[in-house]
Amino acid sequence: MIEQARPIVLLLSRIAIGVIFIVHGYQKFATMGIAGTTEFFESVGIPLAGVAAPAVATLEVVGGLALIAGAALPIVGSLLALNMIGAIVFVHGANGFGAGEGGYEFVLALAAASLAVGFSGGGAFALDRVLGRRGGAATVTA
Repeated sequence: MIEQARPIVLLLSRIAIGVIFIVHGYQKFATMGIAGTTEFFESVGIPLAGVAAPAVATLEVVGGLALIAGAALPIVGSLLALNMIGAIVFVHGANGFGAGEGGYEFVLALAAASLAVGFSGGGAFALDRVLGRRGGAATVTA
């Protein structure tokens, strides 16, 4: 029963996490604008904010799409997790754990989910699997 559900669970997890990243990245382009995002990044001390803002926005949109498609999962999952670690270090960490107080609880969950999905293999409904890439394997070997 678990093995039959695995591809669907992996797909649903990839879609949920991917959509969250797409929305966050899109906000950096459309809602705040890259100039506003750059200004915010500068205000919290992110180095090279003018480079980091469009890079992070692009990573979140493209990375979210890649998660949904199941493409390059270990790389995408790792990059998105590193992005969230940066968000903890520069933005949310000083606010403590609680998400309601602007803390890092949600951001940490996204980092962990990105790694989990990235290294679990995309399952039967992943582009990596269709293309025969290693990241598409849905089985764990010791």
